[in-house]
Amino acid sequence: MKTRSIFLALLACLALGACSGGYSFTGASIPPEAKTIAVATFPNYASTVNPQLSQTLTDELRNMYASQTSLNVVNGEGDLEVSGEITGYVTRASAISSGDEVSMNRLTITIKVKFVNNVDPKANFEQTFSRYRDYSAQQDFSSVESTLMGEIVTELCEDVFNKSVVNW
Repeated sequence: MKTRSIFLALLACLALGACSGGYSFTGASIPPEAKTIAVATFPNYASTVNPQLSQTLTDELRNMYASQTSLNVVNGEGDLEVSGEITGYVTRASAISSGDEVSMNRLTITIKVKFVNNVDPKANFEQTFSRYRDYSAQQDFSSVESTLMGEIVTELCEDVFNKSVVNW
């Protein structure tokens, strides 16, 4: 019985070892030939510009690829390349109270992304991603802007990451 358990454990280890290549424990599906990823700075072309948004978005995206994949983040050209631009940064009323007053506002950030897979060009895409957060109209936007922007940037980066290497 003990010999059989050892044999099954060894067999399981061999099977897991044979599955190397396109799989990672984050769920990423990256071609084994891809070793590098280049993430270009996202310029801010929104009509309203938050001066920290471009660097925050770019840094978080680079960190996500570095921490959740085995890819090396490089400057210039990579096996995989992510570029894009910030096209929208808007705050608007999102809910009206019974007294016809604004009760909630919404910050929406929109980015346009181009993904190039130099290993498998069929995986290339260009897509717009948009996320938002609502906040009370009683709050001063400048007091919540940094927190809202951080939350939205995280979601946008997850969307880009999932579309590019998780195939979601």
